[in-house]
Amino acid sequence: MLRLMLLGLTAGMFFSATFIFNRAMSLEGGHWYWSAALRYAYMVAFLGMGIRAFKGGDYIRQVLSEFLRHWAFWVTSGSIGFGGFYALICFAADHSPGWVVATTWQMTIIATLFVLRLFGKTFSKKIWLYSVAVFAGVCLVNISQIETADAMTLLLGASPVLIAAFLYPLGNQLVWEAKHGRKGLPRVDAELLDNAFAKVFLLSLGSVPFWFLLFPFTDATIPSHDQFIKVALVALFSGVIATSLFLAARNQAKNASELAAVDATQSSEVIFALAGEALFLQASLPNLLGLSGMLIACIGLIAFVLHEHD
Repeated sequence: MLRLMLLGLTAGMFFSATFIFNRAMSLEGGHWYWSAALRYAYMVAFLGMGIRAFKGGDYIRQVLSEFLRHWAFWVTSGSIGFGGFYALICFAADHSPGWVVATTWQMTIIATLFVLRLFGKTFSKKIWLYSVAVFAGVCLVNISQIETADAMTLLLGASPVLIAAFLYPLGNQLVWEAKHGRKGLPRVDAELLDNAFAKVFLLSLGSVPFWFLLFPFTDATIPSHDQFIKVALVALFSGVIATSLFLAARNQAKNASELAAVDATQSSEVIFALAGEALFLQASLPNLLGLSGMLIACIGLIAFVLHEHD
């Protein structure tokens, strides 16, 4: 369990780059659509070249064969877990500071429990109690922004993240269930999915149709050179490194409680995002109410982890 938690925390550190860079691009006028779509274009390219370089041509052909064999499944899971999730996260960055988005994102801890319940998993009542503590902390953080933003801005900043919090674990859990032979899902190559990079590549490739379908519904213009660079860094730090570490930890989980615990480590993104914004974007620190909310959310996470060690 400790090894899984450390993997998850390391992923959380790299994931925080998402919130910092997305906020920076928003403040510079970069459109949220390109912040999202370009990330997955880079990820397909980075991971495709990386898999080809380290595993060879036969292996990348095996990965592509898996995609073509079950393309409908990979497009569905990729559009949900990567496409829809990240489009909403980037949209929210236009309306809230990165650390607020990161804190609200911790709702994925509760969302994961509902998603796992949807697939028939069970938990102790204490885990639900700890999740409520995280939820209360998230609410306080968003309420703390009332002084600097109107109700509509808060709604546009928080609501997309809350929806994204359900989409991300749902997309990932579909893959986990398919890998373990759940009835009604395609018989994917379970051995191939033991490679986290291959799994992220398949989900990224599956999200591509989503981005093409979404574009006509946005007012996005041509992205700037600076946005191309920043999105490339997000793709590397968060998309490739963090996602692969996170999915590797999730892949090693042996039961529902371990799966939930790995997902819970992503609360560390809040601290990393706050520190990064203060250091690189000169963002103002949260007020007392915001700090209280962050503290309560972290206490909920600590209680969750301690419970897993009982």
